[in-house]
Amino acid sequence: MNPLDRMHAMQAADLPVHGGRTLAYVYDGGDPEVDRIGREAVAAYAGSNALDPTAFPSLLQMENELVGVACGLLDAPASAVGTVTSGGTESILLAVQGARDARPEVERPSMVLPATAHAAFHKAAHYFGVEAVLVPVGADFRADAAAMAAAIDDRTVLVAASAPSYAHGVVDPVTEIAAAAAAAGVRCHVDACIGGWVLPYAARLGRAVTPWTFAVEGVTSISVDTHKYAYAPKGTSILLHRDAALRKPQFFASAAWPGYTMLNQTTQSTRSGGPIAGTWAVVTAIGDAGYLRLAGQVFEAVDRIVAAVEGVPALRVVVPPESTLVALATDGSCDPFTLTDEMVARGWYVQPQLSYAGQPASVHLSVSAATLAGLDDFTTALRDSVTAAQAAGPVAVDAGVVAFIESLDPATLGDDDFDGLLAASGLVGESADGSLALPERMAEVNAMLDVASPAMREALLVAFLDRLSRPVR
Repeated sequence: MNPLDRMHAMQAADLPVHGGRTLAYVYDGGDPEVDRIGREAVAAYAGSNALDPTAFPSLLQMENELVGVACGLLDAPASAVGTVTSGGTESILLAVQGARDARPEVERPSMVLPATAHAAFHKAAHYFGVEAVLVPVGADFRADAAAMAAAIDDRTVLVAASAPSYAHGVVDPVTEIAAAAAAAGVRCHVDACIGGWVLPYAARLGRAVTPWTFAVEGVTSISVDTHKYAYAPKGTSILLHRDAALRKPQFFASAAWPGYTMLNQTTQSTRSGGPIAGTWAVVTAIGDAGYLRLAGQVFEAVDRIVAAVEGVPALRVVVPPESTLVALATDGSCDPFTLTDEMVARGWYVQPQLSYAGQPASVHLSVSAATLAGLDDFTTALRDSVTAAQAAGPVAVDAGVVAFIESLDPATLGDDDFDGLLAASGLVGESADGSLALPERMAEVNAMLDVASPAMREALLVAFLDRLSRPVR
């Protein structure tokens, strides 16, 4: 079979990236011509390398122009600088690494985070040895600014806030958080990976948005993903700093070997020019007026989803969304994991969120501009899915199984133990040809994960990923 034919055949099992029906992982502006422009730009620069800006000056020009657009969106001062990264996680990693390395005198650095901060901060803590001090959020799921201020001490090198938080779609009180950080002489990073390219347009459309940009005194850096609501190809993000001195610790140089002097401003050395060019082409093609129009579409979709949920007694919106993310909760008649499966069966991929810190499981929606065109079908699918989930009844995990899982210490388990747990959970099975078989429905799996501790969830899913990622010879 022709390699491209085989590739397309394999791709048929993937979630759709166009059409606005995949409400996680991908973001669709709904314009095939813009998508074509982005793909052609990626292909044209697939072999280019942004490692050396003097070798590929066109990539440097595109990166600087993208940073300039972001500066304009985020009220950045004339002193601001920025870096194009591979995604939101890398932007956050660099913000944490830069904050740590700017304070070499701190022996055991820490960062103060709301409990709703993105898991990328925990990854940064793991990689860079910066302790994550988690502060519980308020009843409205926004960061508790006073509690965060109280958590700052002489080991704190960074304080973070979200615009918005991923799980609930609300913006933290950045003004108060940044003021507390500034008073303590500490950097304040705003994770606007989701909202950075759409909240400025929400404000222009007259929607109420909590202040969060560089217009807020004390904000020292902001991350914004262009592969989300700039609707650019995967994967690019932009990390902005208020001035060049704040960015300087992010740079890495090494002449301590016989080859070329390594010089990087990201965690990567070689960087494909494809995503940079694709992002520049899409941002240029859509333009400011285009993004304002797309923002109008995505927020109309959000408002219609909220209205549709209000018409289904078994559902409620966890918190009124301030951005493009919506979290749904169910009552006792409707299991959220079964609801998720029923929506997927009807062609709408929605994302389950497991229970956390006393909050029940929920259903997450990342809404795109392209979602608007299918809202009538979405509403019908949602109502039908609720009816089907109610008829099926809640997924129950046997009390004995719950007690068994709660008794386990993931640190003491070996590979054979995890093989048994994975099989028992339904995460993996064996197909007729002996390869791993993934479950078609996930409600029972998610219900079992939901009763496990966070540490056990992590260990089980790491074991799951390990078994998925094996050579095909």
